Amino acid sequence: MENNLHLDGSKEYREPDLITTGVVALAGPPNAGKSTLLNRLLGQKVSIVTPKPQTTRNRIAGVLNGDGYQLVFLDTPGLHRSSTLLNREMVQVALHSLREVEAVVFMIDVTDQVHPDAGAGRQEEYRTYLEEVRSPAFLVLNKIDLIDRRELLPIIEGYAGLYPFTSIIPVSALKGVGLERLVSELLGVMPKGYRYFPEDVPTDATERFLSAEIIREKVFLHTGQEVPYASAVLIDSFKEDAERKLVEIHATIYLERTSQKGIVIGRGGEKIKQIGTAARRDIEEMLDQKVALHLWVKIRKHWSRDPKFLQELGL
Repeated sequence: MENNLHLDGSKEYREPDLITTGVVALAGPPNAGKSTLLNRLLGQKVSIVTPKPQTTRNRIAGVLNGDGYQLVFLDTPGLHRSSTLLNREMVQVALHSLREVEAVVFMIDVTDQVHPDAGAGRQEEYRTYLEEVRSPAFLVLNKIDLIDRRELLPIIEGYAGLYPFTSIIPVSALKGVGLERLVSELLGVMPKGYRYFPEDVPTDATERFLSAEIIREKVFLHTGQEVPYASAVLIDSFKEDAERKLVEIHATIYLERTSQKGIVIGRGGEKIKQIGTAARRDIEEMLDQKVALHLWVKIRKHWSRDPKFLQELGL
C-alpha cells in the first residue's frame, strides 16, 4: 500500500495504481536460449548462460518494467526426458511453472529444426509438455539469425498444428530481434493488477544465490566433458566487510568423483584460479563492490541422487 504522511504525523493509505501485469513462464527444451532471452529483455544478466545444454537448474524470476506494465518472467530448466533424479527434479520445476502463470513462452532453437520432418519425434515430446499449459501460449522460434529466412516458413508450418498457440513469433534473443513484438503480444493477454515487485528490483534471486550461479557458470565454461554436470556450488558464507569495503564470499564446488577434482583444480591450481578470477569479476560487477572470493573443491559422491542435497540446492 502507498501512503501519505499528514502534518500531524498520521498516515493516509491509498491503493496503488492498477497496471498491466502478470507472470510469464519461459519454457522449452535445453539450450533453446531462454536465459539469453531473459537477460536481453531486462538489459542485464540475472540468469547464467553457457553453450552447454541444461545450464539452468532453478527457476529464476526476472522483472521487466515499462510504461504502465510489469512482466515477471520465470526462466525455467530445459524440458527433457531423463532418468536421473537431478534432471527429473529440474523438469518438475519447469512443468510446475507452466501451470501457474498468465502466459507461457515456449521456445525452440530453429537451428535444430531446419528440416521439419526431422523434428517429428521432438514435437510429440513437446506436445506432452504443452498439455500442462493452462494459459495463452506463444511459440517463440529463436536463433533466426543463424538460418536462411527461406527455411523459416516450413518450420512455422510444421509447428502450427502442434498446439493452439496464441501466436508464433520468430526472434533472435542474442541480437534482440523480435522482442518488442513478443512483449507487445504478451501485454495483450495480461490482466490488470498491482506490481509484484518494486520497480528497482530486477529479480527475486538473492545476491547469495546469484553468486553461486556465477561460480557454477564459470565451472561450465572452463571445464569440459562431464565435469560441469557433476558440479554444484553452495555459498558457505557471504559477509560484507565495512572496514575493508568489500564482500567476502566463501564457496564450495561439489563434485561426484575424485578424478573430477583434479580437472577443476588444474595443474598447480591454475584452473581453479581461472574459475575464481572470472567469477569474482562478474560478482563484483553485479554487486558494484570489491569481492574477496575463496573457493574450495570437495567430493560428495552421488550428490545428484541425494534428495537432501538437492533440497539444499533449491530443487
